[in-house]
Amino acid sequence: MKTKDKIIESILWSIALPGFSQLLNGRLIKGILFIGLEFVINAMANFNEIIRLSFIGNIEGAVSHTNYQWLMFYPCLYFFAMWDAFKDAGGGEKPYSYLPFVSSAFLVSVGIMYSAQAKIFGILLGSVWFPMFCVIPGLIIGFSLKILLNKAKID
Repeated sequence: MKTKDKIIESILWSIALPGFSQLLNGRLIKGILFIGLEFVINAMANFNEIIRLSFIGNIEGAVSHTNYQWLMFYPCLYFFAMWDAFKDAGGGEKPYSYLPFVSSAFLVSVGIMYSAQAKIFGILLGSVWFPMFCVIPGLIIGFSLKILLNKAKID
């Protein structure tokens, strides 16, 4: 398989569930650890229930069911597992390749903190949709910093 195809496949499996890509790449202990951590954080944060409630439009119910103390761990685990999958599949060779992952994890974490009050066009997005929305500026900032730092780099 070509490196680019392997990178895309790894990231997509990691998006599906942190740890899947590591299992796919033969990193069994790391994969099992990521999956185990994902299950613990998911259960303790009530994440499946808040996802369900968000999808059916019960945003207030989702916010009230959210355990923010546990949900705050999720973005870092999720984006680190993606970064690890990306790197293990042959990505991350260029300097600062980690910045889109790190900045997204940071902004999604901040998004979780504000998700119970943040509204866009007067609509409360809650503890699922608002943090997901925060991925966009996270990626923009991360890729922009990567480009700027690589241009400023003196060889």
